[in-house]
Amino acid sequence: MAEEKSKILIVEDDLDVADMLNAYFRVQGYEVFTVNWGEDGVRAALTARPDLIILDIRLPDIDGYEVARRLRSDRKTNAIPIIFLTEKRDRSDRLHGLELGADDYITKPFDVQELRLRVRNSLRRTQQDTLTNPVTSLPEGELVDEKLSQCLAGRKVGLMVVSLDNLDIFRDHYGFVASDDVMRAVSLMLQNAMREAGGTDDFLGHLSATEFVLVLDTASLSAIEERVRTRLEQSLDYFYPIKDRDQVMSRKNRLAVRIGSFELAGKKLETVENLKKALLAACK
Repeated sequence: MAEEKSKILIVEDDLDVADMLNAYFRVQGYEVFTVNWGEDGVRAALTARPDLIILDIRLPDIDGYEVARRLRSDRKTNAIPIIFLTEKRDRSDRLHGLELGADDYITKPFDVQELRLRVRNSLRRTQQDTLTNPVTSLPEGELVDEKLSQCLAGRKVGLMVVSLDNLDIFRDHYGFVASDDVMRAVSLMLQNAMREAGGTDDFLGHLSATEFVLVLDTASLSAIEERVRTRLEQSLDYFYPIKDRDQVMSRKNRLAVRIGSFELAGKKLETVENLKKALLAACK
């Protein structure tokens, strides 16, 4: 299977520069999209979902600063790396771009080899960031799989999974900011319980966006599970606004938590995928 190409969006009103960058980065193996207006850049970022944006500041309609501001204020695009491309050299212009969340800044006339390296480095940083959850900053994906693989090799550990149910319904009603606050609060409660009753080698990560996995010493497994269950069950209703709490208490689709745990010793689980299935099946 061919490796998926990284996508670059170029927002540049100078047609010669735009064409040159388009051709150059295509030769380098990237999938490239080019637009010449700021409004088109915002729309293209939302539809194409590029991995990186090269953004000129001087554009015919809205300037690059306004494009960056809109992209950073939209959840769908706020994490896309932006490299400003501009003729402006003043320190204040650079600072303004960085304040808006630009990842890098290069001035015209530029060395295309330098730009290539800046693009490569930005994409590498982004790929490394995908190993952690963007909301909680906890490990996920390959990092969690690696830890679970080590568990299968060692066997002498306790495992616990914490699943937060109905967060999508909560998000639809109260918005992304409120739902992210819930996830961060839950992750902090888990970390506090591990800090209070666990050991130095304990591990906390994500099985999915709303499911946490804890790798613990078997001696502390039951104590941590009791703390987590008590604290989460007592706390979830408080994430709702006061005016809604009485109604929420009677709803079947309100925020809820399911927790499962077991000791790995004696379990016939040969693969990480089988271990994940066993963890999710233990939730109740």
